Amino acid sequence: MSFYAVIMAGGVGKRFWPQSRRATPKQLLPIAGDESMLRMTLDRLKNLTETDHILIITNSEQEQAIRNECPELPENNILIEPEGKNTAPAIGLAAIIIQHRDPDAVMGVFPADHFIQDVDSFSDYIRQGIKVAGRMKGLVTFGVVPTRPATGYGYIQFHDRTNPDEPVYAVKAFAEKPDYKTAQLFVGSGDFLWNSGMFVWEVGCILQSFQDYLPEIWDSLDNIKGAIGKPVWDSVLTVEWATLRSISIDYGVMEKARNVYVVRVDFSWNDVGSWDAVHEMREKDKDRNVSRGEVIFHSAENNLVYAEGKTVAIVGVDDLVVIDTEDALLIIPRGQTERVKDLVDGFEKEKRDSLL
Repeated sequence: MSFYAVIMAGGVGKRFWPQSRRATPKQLLPIAGDESMLRMTLDRLKNLTETDHILIITNSEQEQAIRNECPELPENNILIEPEGKNTAPAIGLAAIIIQHRDPDAVMGVFPADHFIQDVDSFSDYIRQGIKVAGRMKGLVTFGVVPTRPATGYGYIQFHDRTNPDEPVYAVKAFAEKPDYKTAQLFVGSGDFLWNSGMFVWEVGCILQSFQDYLPEIWDSLDNIKGAIGKPVWDSVLTVEWATLRSISIDYGVMEKARNVYVVRVDFSWNDVGSWDAVHEMREKDKDRNVSRGEVIFHSAENNLVYAEGKTVAIVGVDDLVVIDTEDALLIIPRGQTERVKDLVDGFEKEKRDSLL
């Protein structure tokens, strides 16, 4: 069976303002290292399949920047959504295109903005998931062993190991991001994993799941599939896409399906969901400060400071995030960086497009 990898790269990355903007979102920035998150994701997946079997789904605003970042991908491997409709329609679109190319393919779905250091371990677990998807004819996700009661992740509850020689379990339930007390209960129970948002399945299996659980979306996908390679492609895609409701693959399919399995993984993983996560994962100085650019710390601890184009001095303050860019400056206490999304939502309502 051929393996196709789909990178989900349509997000805006609001929590990473002011560096992350509509045209250059989080996944196109070197937030977690010297290369962009997208480039690191693409290079990881090259260990699993041929370059022409890797697809990226994004939007028109980011299209050219993504093509520039990934010039080795064939032109028609960059899929453009007419508008964002959450993960289920995007995955469905990629699935019908892969099925058109190879009806027997196995398909993997990977967010563009995850940080995974142990690439060999990642590859081994994904290969294991590919085998399980083929053998069990099911939907396979990957659950990360939790290291703390995190409230920023969804959780997967599991039971019934499918094979004593494999870390593969039947999924019992999905849980949304919990409060801290609930997260403590989840981690203490020993049967919950962090939901990584990565998936593997036979392409026919996921499309059957759309027919079973999202029939109205399937009808549109079926119409779009009939236009692949034809002059009417753009018009059919635009018309059908406008009718689709926005829904995640977790709500739309995974929480309803019965043939769902989770591979329990224990590599270091971070979905880099906020500036706080960047401080957590990056190398720190003796005072637990993290910096990029020309930054001077004096009597300061536990800060994250990114400077562009000028020297930034941090004196006598602790636990701050300071992000300086050419046209904007963010200063916010560590532990509150989730609120940056609310700030950007306000810019949208106020139509302050120069800040988006």
